[in-house]
Amino acid sequence: MKKLFDDIKKDIKFKSAGPGKKLTEDTSTKPQVLQSSSGTKNNRHAPSEGAQRAGAAALARIEQRSKPKVHTSQDAIRNQVRRELEAEAAVLAEKDKAAAAEGSKVSVKDPSCLSVSGVYFTCPLTGATLTKSEREVHIKEAILMRFEEDAVEASVMMIHTFNKDREKVKAAVDIISKYVENICKCPTEEKYRKIKLSNKVFQEKVRSVEGSREFLQALGFTSIMLPVEGQEVEEEFLVLPEQSSDALELMKERSDRLQRGEPVRAQLDRQPQAFRPSPNAQRFELPPEFYNLTAEELKREQQQRSDLVEKQAMLRTKAMREKEVQRERRKYNYTLLRIRLPDGNLLQGTFYAWDRLPVLFGFVRESLVDGWQPFELIAPGGQKLQESEEVALAECNLVPAALLTFAWDAAVQADIAAAGGKSPTLLKPELLGTIQTLN
Repeated sequence: MKKLFDDIKKDIKFKSAGPGKKLTEDTSTKPQVLQSSSGTKNNRHAPSEGAQRAGAAALARIEQRSKPKVHTSQDAIRNQVRRELEAEAAVLAEKDKAAAAEGSKVSVKDPSCLSVSGVYFTCPLTGATLTKSEREVHIKEAILMRFEEDAVEASVMMIHTFNKDREKVKAAVDIISKYVENICKCPTEEKYRKIKLSNKVFQEKVRSVEGSREFLQALGFTSIMLPVEGQEVEEEFLVLPEQSSDALELMKERSDRLQRGEPVRAQLDRQPQAFRPSPNAQRFELPPEFYNLTAEELKREQQQRSDLVEKQAMLRTKAMREKEVQRERRKYNYTLLRIRLPDGNLLQGTFYAWDRLPVLFGFVRESLVDGWQPFELIAPGGQKLQESEEVALAECNLVPAALLTFAWDAAVQADIAAAGGKSPTLLKPELLGTIQTLN
């Protein structure tokens, strides 16, 4: 038994002795097994078969504890991006914390008194509901998860979403498309299927765009170190094997997908909500997210509003008034709109301040049982809004909140009544099932 343990120790020492000792891998078992050499200085006797098995088991245990996980180049890139996302999330959390601390200096409204709890977004990839600070990190993580399902789609999303400079993205996309075009035109030309990573154009225009390398790898390019004429050191190339005619057609289709790609953006959750008839329909208490202002600017805003009556009494030109209106509109990112229906119920939704009138009409139409029927929306002051007009809500003075009046088209309703029809139920059942009372 003592001899067996001595042999094991010798084998382990021999394993860690460094250069000059050959190791081979037994393909029937994963642990590496030491092969002795008869030409060593110590002229050691070959260990017994039992010692070799025991030594192999011991080495396997050691390697299992110490051997790092080997990553592919894509794994390394995704892990790096994931670490950056985590750091980015931490920075956003700190900013939110600082903003909350600063905001505490301004009078804070009771959350239960707010007309809406906040501004939320929906991830188009996962359907998750997100706050403003969560949306970017969540979408990036969702894109990275897509690589397991469709590397081409994920890399297209990555290129168009991770990079904010649209001109830079367009330049990279055009160059990659040119690579594909040249390969498809001359599929047997090896030079078109090799991309030297140190090439100046590739370095400046393509490599700097996140997702570009992943897209090329999804097309079939692989990383290879190759000799370069006139250089002693090999350089890294992305090389594509010669492709069949079907594979070339697929490459063209994937290149078209890259050209048509769009950034993945979280969609504003309109939070549709129905309310019973209420005398408080025109009262709005909005959370800070609705304002494009810092906490200090909000504080100044409160002071300015206290001086509003005096300001309105001043004699101002039309140009001065219009300039002030435009300045007021820029203070708001979002607007909360309520629509009073003929039965007295209210329909509420959240919109971007720059959303156009067709978006508002579409929201109302989707909330109605008979949304196909023509209707009118009347703004405060009696102004009739036109669904066909591409006018922003802010330009219609519907920010940061407003109460609109809904009315069916009178002529259509007269025809329905003449035919013996009944007034339709207005809101869809899913909205009536969650109807609330305004505080």
